[in-house]
Amino acid sequence: MPTLDEIRKRKLEELMQLQQEKSHQQAQDQAQMQQQIGYMEEAVKQFFTKEALARYGSLKTAHQEKALQLLLVLFQAIQKGQIHGKIEDSLLKKILEQITPKKKEINIKRV
Repeated sequence: MPTLDEIRKRKLEELMQLQQEKSHQQAQDQAQMQQQIGYMEEAVKQFFTKEALARYGSLKTAHQEKALQLLLVLFQAIQKGQIHGKIEDSLLKKILEQITPKKKEINIKRV
């Protein structure tokens, strides 16, 4: 019959193995997501003008999540055939305005 220490040791080893498997799965998921983002980025960058590419690069550096949203919107539009020709900087500005939530203006009145 196993002793209490042996049971604890075996349980600890099982937990460590589960944790390693979980972290390995997360790493695989992360790598797959990065690969998909790279694929979308390459597809969309072909349509950018020089100015739009510069704006996207700046946005990606400063606000990665917003750049990812923009990339997703443009990729879907390209897949649907809504974008023909080059994507101008002005179009990027319009899309960014649409995906950026409006800030609520607060007025304080003193009596």
